[in-house]
Amino acid sequence: MSIEELPEPPSKTQRKNEMHALQDLGTALSALSPERIRSLALPETLERALLEVKKLKAHGAVRRQLQYIGRLMREVDPAPLQAYLDALAGVSRTAVAAHHLVERWRDRMMEDLAAVDEFAATHREADRQQLRQMVQAALRERSAEKPPRQYRELFRTIARILGTPAPTEPVPPTDHD
Repeated sequence: MSIEELPEPPSKTQRKNEMHALQDLGTALSALSPERIRSLALPETLERALLEVKKLKAHGAVRRQLQYIGRLMREVDPAPLQAYLDALAGVSRTAVAAHHLVERWRDRMMEDLAAVDEFAATHREADRQQLRQMVQAALRERSAEKPPRQYRELFRTIARILGTPAPTEPVPPTDHD
């Protein structure tokens, strides 16, 4: 192998960008609840550091702790952690696909009540009468130009029947005060 064939090591800028990305991932993880942090299969030192940052009040201390978390993040594979955060935020491909499926069913039911029967036939746990009542209430709501409460409730009901978690709020920005 000649010198020309050897891959170039990452530049200092690339290494710094990777470290900042790991620190940002650590910051997002620190915003999770203690229960969710404990449920992740993290090294003990990283888990302790993520839980400790929640106790800190001084801005400088929080900043130093987040830098420490970023350093500890170099020892773990960030891909599954990022996928977990994406799923919580509802941006993973499977979460988006599931969300679209629920929307399609809701829209079909709003257009034609026969879709309720079709849905109930394929999903045994669905209560046909309840779904019909919800669709009719959502249609009345729409015609009266009221806020779409029943429309949203129909979405949540369909999502529950399909076993799809209703969309969650995105991971909140870190606020340690």
